[in-house]
Amino acid sequence: MSGGEREKGGGNVGSGRPASGDPAGHAHDPGRPHEHVPGHSHNDGHDHHVGHDHSHAPTVTASNERTVLLALVLTASFMVAEVIGGLLSGSLALIADAGHMLTDAVALALAWAGFYFGKRAASATKTFGYLRLEVLAGFVNAVTLFALVAWIAWEALGRLLAPTPVLAGPMLVVAVIGLAVNIAVFLILRRADTEHVNIQGAMLHVLGDLLGSVAAIVAAVAIYFTGWTPIDPILSVLILLLILRSAWMLLKNSLHILLEGAPLNIDIDAMRRHLVEKVDGVTNVDHVHVWSITSGMPSATLEASIAPGAVARTVTRAIKQELATQFGIGHSTVEIVWGDEEPCALDSKPIGTGGHQH
Repeated sequence: MSGGEREKGGGNVGSGRPASGDPAGHAHDPGRPHEHVPGHSHNDGHDHHVGHDHSHAPTVTASNERTVLLALVLTASFMVAEVIGGLLSGSLALIADAGHMLTDAVALALAWAGFYFGKRAASATKTFGYLRLEVLAGFVNAVTLFALVAWIAWEALGRLLAPTPVLAGPMLVVAVIGLAVNIAVFLILRRADTEHVNIQGAMLHVLGDLLGSVAAIVAAVAIYFTGWTPIDPILSVLILLLILRSAWMLLKNSLHILLEGAPLNIDIDAMRRHLVEKVDGVTNVDHVHVWSITSGMPSATLEASIAPGAVARTVTRAIKQELATQFGIGHSTVEIVWGDEEPCALDSKPIGTGGHQH
């Protein structure tokens, strides 16, 4: 299919308003007639939406924004206190935990930015608005976590080779307060919309911080009663393992969305077979592409061949209904194959060199 026949973007995604310059919220190929009906479906050969509004993404509300902002303020404030406590007590475990809290603060700040910019209306140049900002933010945060791990690992190695004194009393007080703050932040985040990738990432970080605070408490108690300071860098390395797990999951999930990967819960071949078996009049489904604009917002485009005598509009509506109810895809573009279409632009390369398979 050509790009003009199969545009991926509605102009008013997530905003409830059409893009500027297009009262209907879409740009169409002038060479193909379009008829709009309630719910704004298109002509018999190309139906874009059936009976749904454009609120595809997880809800962005003022309550979500306030919740994330409160968690951000608490996290950032104690992060500063923990850095000071780590420096004064000489505890690398506290500094490592503060570093983890820094990534929490960054994750929360980017999540808040994602909420804020995600509400901005789409435009003629940004047809999906700023919905993908939260995914990009998650990717940046994951890369930051890996850099933090490298720095703390280097510091831990140095302290194992040349142990330094640690003040167990102040370390214990700061670690206990940190545990309380992390519990409070986690409970606050549970009130937000956990569908969002950055909220999920932030909650993972906070859970890691909970364990990090416990590790710091254990180290402080051990140093107080035994004087064995190497336990501090050793436990800081254990905290690094928690950070690595969070970083890897966040990197993998955000990169998958940025690379237009199909949602992990959708089997393309199974979806194709389902449509052929369940939708009357469909003889073949081809050129299927499924991706996510942002977390919780899958979209799809496909071509469908229909049996002689089948009504294109009826078939198209039925396909879109199946996609929405059975696969959770609320934003889809379906094109009926008439036999005179140009080859798909993504077929320009062989499969082995980056082309796509139908």
